[in-house]
Amino acid sequence: MSDMVTLTIDGIEVKVPSGSTVLEAARIAGIKIPTLCYLKDINEIGACRMCVVDVGARSLQAACVYPAEEGLKVVTNSPKIREARKVNLELILSNHERKCLTCVRSENCELQKLSKELNVNEIRFDGETKDYPIDDLSSSIVRDQNKCILCRRCVSMCKDIQTVCAIETNERGFDTVVSSPFEITLRDTPCVNCGQCITVCPVGALREKDNTDLVWDAIANPDLHVVVQTAPAVRVAIGEEFGLPIGTRCTGKMVAALKRLGFDKVFDTNTAADLTIMEEGTELLERIENGGKLPLITSCSPGWIKFCEHYYPELIDNLSSCKSPQIMFGAVLKSYYAKKMDIDPSKIFVVSVMPCTAKKFEVERPELSSGGYPDVDVSITTREAARMIMEAGIDFNSLPDEEFDDPMGEASGAGVIFGATGGVMEAALRTVVDILTDKDNDDIEYKSVRGVDGVKVTEIEVPGGPTLRAAVAHGLGNARKLLDQVRNGEEQYHFIEIMACPGGCVNGGGQPIQPASVRNVVDLRTERAKAIYNEDEALTIRKSHKNPRMMKLYEEFFEKPGSHVAHELLHTHYQARENYPEESCNK
Repeated sequence: MSDMVTLTIDGIEVKVPSGSTVLEAARIAGIKIPTLCYLKDINEIGACRMCVVDVGARSLQAACVYPAEEGLKVVTNSPKIREARKVNLELILSNHERKCLTCVRSENCELQKLSKELNVNEIRFDGETKDYPIDDLSSSIVRDQNKCILCRRCVSMCKDIQTVCAIETNERGFDTVVSSPFEITLRDTPCVNCGQCITVCPVGALREKDNTDLVWDAIANPDLHVVVQTAPAVRVAIGEEFGLPIGTRCTGKMVAALKRLGFDKVFDTNTAADLTIMEEGTELLERIENGGKLPLITSCSPGWIKFCEHYYPELIDNLSSCKSPQIMFGAVLKSYYAKKMDIDPSKIFVVSVMPCTAKKFEVERPELSSGGYPDVDVSITTREAARMIMEAGIDFNSLPDEEFDDPMGEASGAGVIFGATGGVMEAALRTVVDILTDKDNDDIEYKSVRGVDGVKVTEIEVPGGPTLRAAVAHGLGNARKLLDQVRNGEEQYHFIEIMACPGGCVNGGGQPIQPASVRNVVDLRTERAKAIYNEDEALTIRKSHKNPRMMKLYEEFFEKPGSHVAHELLHTHYQARENYPEESCNK
């Protein structure tokens, strides 16, 4: 087989595909080589030198970038190699802020874990440390340069995968820092708050803005009626924070835990996802039938919306005017729900648990205040919710399953699949095709929009109606490729779904952080999405327009999708934002 090479690693003969690295070959052979900066398909630069091996050259080589060659003999474990790795690690630790007990990544820190594995029990070098100011002005992300180990994972994610370039490596040598261009704060860059930089950081140099104290204060306030809503992606990931396998569906335990925290009501954001489909589907049909601006592009992902405002302002009119599900739900809770429960809307405090750090920025948008006060008061991540549960001393894994509260706790399978890339598109098609054909179609699984391909294109032939051409993109680098084609007139679509995070919300910036040792072998997007689709399949109602709660909501309050009152509460607008000069980001 000419496309295979044979090499020997620690006396073990192994065959690997041509083009593989020594690190990949070692893993195939079941030999562990430590890594720190390496992240498969994202950051493969050999910067940290923790993976050095002996290949018979003058000096030790970084296994993550050294090519596996025919007949190569590799040694991964010798006194020289162990000492080199240990020295490299101690040099990193010598000027690292070692406040482990109070670090948000304590016990989930790759640097901490590697120090234990390499038996570092003292640091022989007294490095010079610098006291960097903490950049905490962003609504979503806190950047602490004092903890940064210059692995550059965040830079690769932001620049190469998301194509935003809000952070970069500046200066040289000992003065090297990872910071924003021109040393401005993250808030003043085109950062879209997606938080993907946080999920790839091996230490605590990047973290979400913690809002749990605001939630605790609200719960303790007897004058407030405090409700919480949870996004579909949260239930398939929160269990990871409590040691459960990746992709474990924990809907019932999550609800039980939130009730024990003291919330007055625990609601399902999926209900609002159904509402989003009713409004967005109607908007799509109106644009198709009345010659409106196409393609219609989904507006559920706040990271994508801000990306559009910065980089594609000419496409703002293509964005759906619908608010995201979390914001729609807040507006409904402070109008319909307030009236139904006879509660002063100003006394309703809405908390959302989201897989997303960009939601923190979204709730602060002034245009998302339907009644003169924010539709949603505080948004916290899956990680923050888990920390609150731990702080309260709740044994998550032993909790019984409990149900979401009425009158806003009923949702369809269409609402559930919003958590995976392609889910909004599939949910919309389930409703739009039924309306166009004027019948209840049984074939509702549009698997052509599922999966983790960066851009997916599908055509849906509607009997007696138009052929709907749709596209799905996840990850902003993929979105850029798709939108450039649309902007240049190379492709035409009726409907486009874009999610800022690779894999969609299941892989959001606020989800549990898995170390590189896991991410390099397990596709988190796929494993978490499986649980999403399993929940959809288990439900009796799988179309948004078949949800009895939606029917009642329109009958009692909104009249019909796209009505005047619906537009007042459930729709919004967006704005162009300043950006860096194009030449400052080498995409």
